[in-house]
Amino acid sequence: MKVKHPAEPQVGQIVKALKGRDAGAAYVIIGIVDDRFVLIADGDKRKFDQPKRKNIQHLELQSMISSEVVHSLQESGRVTNGKLRYAVNVYMESANSNAEEKGE
Repeated sequence: MKVKHPAEPQVGQIVKALKGRDAGAAYVIIGIVDDRFVLIADGDKRKFDQPKRKNIQHLELQSMISSEVVHSLQESGRVTNGKLRYAVNVYMESANSNAEEKGE
C-alpha cells in the first residue's frame, strides 16, 4: 500500500525530520532554498528568525499543509512562532488520534 505524498515540498507543509539530532520532530516548511534544501521551523526550538536549512532527503513530507502559515507568509512574508507551534500541535494531535484508531 502506497501513501500518496506530494513529491515537491510546499511552503506551509508539515514535515518530519528523519536524520540528525532533531529526528522524529515535526516542523513546518517556511521557505524553499532550492530543489534539495528547505527552511524549516517549529516556533519552539527553531524560531521563524532562525530556521534550519534541511536536506529534503532527510525529511518525511506529510500530506498536511497549514493554511494559516501559507496565508500569513503570502500576506506579510512572515509568520509568528505561535502559528508555527499551533500548526505543529494540530499535526501531532491528528497523528496521535490516527495512531490510537489503528491501535498502535
